[in-house]
Amino acid sequence: MFNSKSKSESGTTASISSSSSSSSTPAGNSLIGAGTTIKGDIVSNGDIRIDGILKGNITGSAKILIGQDGLVEGDIEGQTADVLGKVTGKLVIKELLNLRGQALIRGNIHAGKLQIEPTVTFNGQCHMGKEANIVEMPKEEVTPHAIAK
Repeated sequence: MFNSKSKSESGTTASISSSSSSSSTPAGNSLIGAGTTIKGDIVSNGDIRIDGILKGNITGSAKILIGQDGLVEGDIEGQTADVLGKVTGKLVIKELLNLRGQALIRGNIHAGKLQIEPTVTFNGQCHMGKEANIVEMPKEEVTPHAIAK
């Protein structure tokens, strides 16, 4: 059932709004395969791998992996994450965020630790550390220098 390939070239479109109970044991792994488009939010206690397209948010308490052909248009929140595909939205990762390969990130990052390969494109703000909170920088008053007077 899971190993058979779809003959449809247009892909599959589904709308998912799922939530899992907050039990202490992680759930199974979830896979959104290439050629699949999901519209909706995903909440999972297990590992999540996206090789297709997700138009919605991901909230996970385990590892999140966005494959090389994966595309996420929404926010991602999780424990750890590896991104090789494209993400448009905010990433909030408590531990390690690993950006690899030809990853393209358009949005802000909040991560405990961050690892970026030189081939990655990242446009946004980055906040790191245990708390990784957004810190509003005070506006500087422009005062002319003594030489400029």
